[in-house]
Amino acid sequence: MSDPSPTSARDGASARAGGLRLGLAENWRQFGLLILVNAFVGGMVGLERTVVPLIGVEEFRLASTTLVTSFIVSFGVIKAFTNLLSGHFADVYGRKRLLVLGWLIALPVPFMIGWGPNWGWIVVANALLGVSQGLTWSMTVIMKIDLVGPKSRGLAVGLNEFAGYLAVGLTALATGYIAQRYGLRPEPFYLGVAYAALGLVLSIFLIRDTRHHVGLEIAGHAVAAEPVRFWEVFRRTSYGDRNLFAASQAGLVNNLNDGMSWGIFPLFYSAFGLGVERIGILKAVYPVVWSVLQTVTGPLSDRWGRKGLIVAGMWVQAAGLFLTAATRQFAWWLAASILLGLGTAMVYPTLIASVSDASHPTWRARSLSVYRFWRDMGYAVGALVAGVIADLFGAPWAIGSIGVLTLVSGAVVAVAMREPPG
Repeated sequence: MSDPSPTSARDGASARAGGLRLGLAENWRQFGLLILVNAFVGGMVGLERTVVPLIGVEEFRLASTTLVTSFIVSFGVIKAFTNLLSGHFADVYGRKRLLVLGWLIALPVPFMIGWGPNWGWIVVANALLGVSQGLTWSMTVIMKIDLVGPKSRGLAVGLNEFAGYLAVGLTALATGYIAQRYGLRPEPFYLGVAYAALGLVLSIFLIRDTRHHVGLEIAGHAVAAEPVRFWEVFRRTSYGDRNLFAASQAGLVNNLNDGMSWGIFPLFYSAFGLGVERIGILKAVYPVVWSVLQTVTGPLSDRWGRKGLIVAGMWVQAAGLFLTAATRQFAWWLAASILLGLGTAMVYPTLIASVSDASHPTWRARSLSVYRFWRDMGYAVGALVAGVIADLFGAPWAIGSIGVLTLVSGAVVAVAMREPPG
């Protein structure tokens, strides 16, 4: 795959002629619309956090935890590969087109999950959701970074992820409440129909492309970059650059433990007699804490640097996982969910900002796509590994094992990552 040469001095000249400027204050209207759109993107994932694993066990009578978590595997693998390609195609065809395409693909998902006659429909729906999320979430974060320029990347990512994961948490809470009163299907998935329709309408009629903002940044960049081919970007981001490698492996492990919690936690809580509404509370607390605190940790990473927040955040997540595995009471699980949310808030926006720091704007979208490939492959790896361990040894062992991996990943960042000068 060759370098698409997406932006040039001509893009920068046209951006200046059109009066475009970089910065959050200068682009607050589009930035705010993108926050709203990403809330709907996150809500589509939140539909599943509480209810879908329970559908597998209670409606389709799946006896194997590995089979129950298969919907997360399909989601994670497809989303990872979509992420890998999305940056390249965003440079070639524009960010907005891919955003709209992602919403079109999302439209059948809530219908397939809410009314599908067998578990295969759930797995296929999650493959479609993976494509949709790989396009929509990738585009919203890339477009916000395009708009604000290099000085406020942590803030931009923090606000983006705040909107998405607040919607994940609130939707997980809402679906638990609805399922407790009306059943696991189809009523909780009416929310998804509304999210997909609203996200598509906003993306078509109100969102504008941001490629000219990238041209403006390139025109003022101190270091000119030679064209870089896609596979060279893949190599650099995966292992060729120590900062990008550290971020990629941490992103993978971060979503590995998130994928595990997505599939295993509802079954783990349910096995100890917790009802679906209280499971919904626990499943909501983690992403809500994560989302809200990102508005603090993102800007802090701009001031304090990226490495310390990433290392500490991975270790706080590990502590939350160990506490979950070792306890059997709602209050302790609630405390563990808060720790997981805090640790993820420290890590999530900071990792994306660190990848942006280490990438030239001419290939930043592709580098972010490679990072997001590795990060979201963690969903599949975490769900699969945790499902197998849970089937063999029980859910507490699965949760504790992922906690150990998270602890080790933080240590890798501590050794490998270097803060950029100045």
